[in-house]
Amino acid sequence: MRDQVDYSLYLVTDSTEAILGSRVLVEVVEQGLLGECKAHKIPLLINDRVDVALAVGCEGVHLGQDDMNVSEARRILGNDKIIGATVSSIDEARIAVERGADYLGIGTLYATNTKKNTKDIIGVNGIRKILKYLNNGSEAERNVKTVCIGGVNATNLQRITYQLHAPSSLSTPPKSIDGVAVVSAIIGAPDPKAASAHLSQLLHSPAAFASSSEPHFWLESNSDEIAHLLSSATAATKAVKQKSPLSHNMTNLVVQNFAANVALCIGASPIMANYGEEAADLSALGGALVVNMGTVTPDGLLNYRKAITAYNLSGGPIVLDPVGAGATHVRRAALLKLMGVGYFDLIKGNEREILAVARASGFVIDDTSQQRGVDSGDALFSLDQRAYIVSRLALRERNVVLMTGATDVISDGNRTYTVSNGHKYLGMITGSGCTLGTTLSAYLAANRADKLHAAIAGILHYEIAAERAAGRQDVRGPGTFVPAFLDELWKSGEELVNGKEWEGARVECVKTIEDFGLLKET
Repeated sequence: MRDQVDYSLYLVTDSTEAILGSRVLVEVVEQGLLGECKAHKIPLLINDRVDVALAVGCEGVHLGQDDMNVSEARRILGNDKIIGATVSSIDEARIAVERGADYLGIGTLYATNTKKNTKDIIGVNGIRKILKYLNNGSEAERNVKTVCIGGVNATNLQRITYQLHAPSSLSTPPKSIDGVAVVSAIIGAPDPKAASAHLSQLLHSPAAFASSSEPHFWLESNSDEIAHLLSSATAATKAVKQKSPLSHNMTNLVVQNFAANVALCIGASPIMANYGEEAADLSALGGALVVNMGTVTPDGLLNYRKAITAYNLSGGPIVLDPVGAGATHVRRAALLKLMGVGYFDLIKGNEREILAVARASGFVIDDTSQQRGVDSGDALFSLDQRAYIVSRLALRERNVVLMTGATDVISDGNRTYTVSNGHKYLGMITGSGCTLGTTLSAYLAANRADKLHAAIAGILHYEIAAERAAGRQDVRGPGTFVPAFLDELWKSGEELVNGKEWEGARVECVKTIEDFGLLKET
């Protein structure tokens, strides 16, 4: 039994009125077991009480940090029983495995009605660190089963399991979570049987947002790779024009008008909607969401979370623009919170913003620079170092990361490119970074087979149009640049649809990336 347990859906009972209500616990548990379609093969573990587990002859026991230690429980119960242990740190995990635990209950992931003490909350990054430690440890540590607990429900289960599968390198597969422990998602559900069946179905099917994220690989020749990329970029632009995808922007008032005009000029359908309650309906329309952190308030964060949840459930792409994320404690905390509760298909930002994202992802960076506002400032790292940072972060987050600059660096963790188009006028007008996010959202929505190539197509459309606008005789500075830029966005898209090929695209493959050791994990 010990070696054959399926930990994928682990029901933890709770008889408190706040969770159970006036129902009978035994009946609720029975319904929950029926929802898993194998009620008579599910082991029963007693929480805390080794004496009770021994008396009733059940399959095992689960022990908290304040209960009997695993070694003593094993001595009493014998080698045939299952023993699990609650852990919230690497040291606790190490000790539990050394003492013979069969599985680890890792958490607490999020605060819940049954676990409100915030000092016990370790979040996605805390669980990732423990999994990474186990993966690099002894044979027993690599093989021990793991479940996460704390706030897991049907709205976040697939995202959590996806985020916890966090690679550190292309050569070493990560240790993933083996299951999720749930309490109120079944015990507190109106129909425990249906809730259990639904959770089981979600666990054994891919997340909607992950359906188009299968890895893609290089062509052997760089010239063939770039030719293929530009061909797919042309097709991507045509798709945006043909599909006119919704670009749902949650952004600040300063750039809303400009963002809407950019979306219209590339062929997308814009909506500026910052109220999270609308997101469930909007996410069903086949478009994409832009979360722009230009203005961070408690109400804004609540609305972001509602919209992110809706789009993650529907599979609609999300672009995160962490504006000024490294500038203040409030913005850093907001970024950490958003990355802990949502999956983002693409994260874009300047160098300092992407460094803030890397820290929120759990990396430690040897950099003492302080970002001021949204300005990127002087470059901190070389181009090769930026390629390393972007590719490593994209691999960990299993998404696309874009670091903007004089030369943009973009990666999906497997493939990394640089793009050197654009014009200095883009840095002299309000909202050019925000509206690039709008452009990227439309391209991702219309082209879901290869998110990286779709994003590069959007960058090229945006930045080549800027070059063309800046070169016009009627443009004499930033003020005259804006209307010309909108014209060129529309015009270049129309030309590509009508058979003209890309001209002036400066894209390069970065196939060899040195490990500079800039991103460290504690």
